[in-house]
Amino acid sequence: MSIDHDRLFKELIQTFFEEFIVLFFPAMHEHIDFHHLSFLSEELFTDVTAGEKYRVDLLVETKLKGEDGLVIVHIENQSYVQPSFPERMFIYFSRLFEKYRKPIVPIAVFSYDTIRDERSAFTLQFPFGHVLDFRFFTVELRKQNWRNYVRNDNPIAAALLSKMGYTESERVELKKQFLRMLVRLELDEAKQRLLFGFFETYVKLSDEEERRLRSEVNEMETKEKDKVMELIISYEQKALEKGREEGMKRLVQTMAKKGMSVKDIANVTDLSEEEVERLLE
Repeated sequence: MSIDHDRLFKELIQTFFEEFIVLFFPAMHEHIDFHHLSFLSEELFTDVTAGEKYRVDLLVETKLKGEDGLVIVHIENQSYVQPSFPERMFIYFSRLFEKYRKPIVPIAVFSYDTIRDERSAFTLQFPFGHVLDFRFFTVELRKQNWRNYVRNDNPIAAALLSKMGYTESERVELKKQFLRMLVRLELDEAKQRLLFGFFETYVKLSDEEERRLRSEVNEMETKEKDKVMELIISYEQKALEKGREEGMKRLVQTMAKKGMSVKDIANVTDLSEEEVERLLE
């Protein structure tokens, strides 16, 4: 199953918008009034020339401190290499400005695994003059050293460790430090699950790596040791439960395809008829 990168990043940044800004753009954070935040509906643009449709990832309406006028922050996650991306950012900017007629802060998050020098501007010029110089803010995740963020108690930093620059030999240490950050953050279960799910999507340890992780956690001499181990066990149990439910769902659906009634399936599987109907939805 393909990963919906844009949806994952949108959910993460929308949940932790202020934390995202303060982590990567502290100077910008000083000017934004986070008491005034409104997430706008998605915008769909058609590229008539290419015959493609593009959906803007995240639009946030906010204010600058001490000012009455509204500004719009446009955050675009780019999960694949696209040479024409700066041009696309300019098209988004111009169409958003045409619709809202408000100052727009354009931000691009490059989340692919390739290390490149991405452009942060789109220009138009002639031998006889300069016409356009459009610039946007950027975050190039793969260029970030993950170790620089592990002492930062910021939920965005914790989740995005999974997309930063690390080597294969660092994967176990990466997850261990992610779990330590998760423990320190003391988030509610929904937000904790969001961060854990995001991280696991991009960093899935092998069985051998998981055994090494448990061993290293057991050797920790910090007060976080027990809480980190509890976290590991908790999510392992949830993964097992999810696996059992998915297996039961496949079994129930197979029985239904063979013509068995809900009542007969319930009798065979020891489920209630309500549970069978839920698995058939």
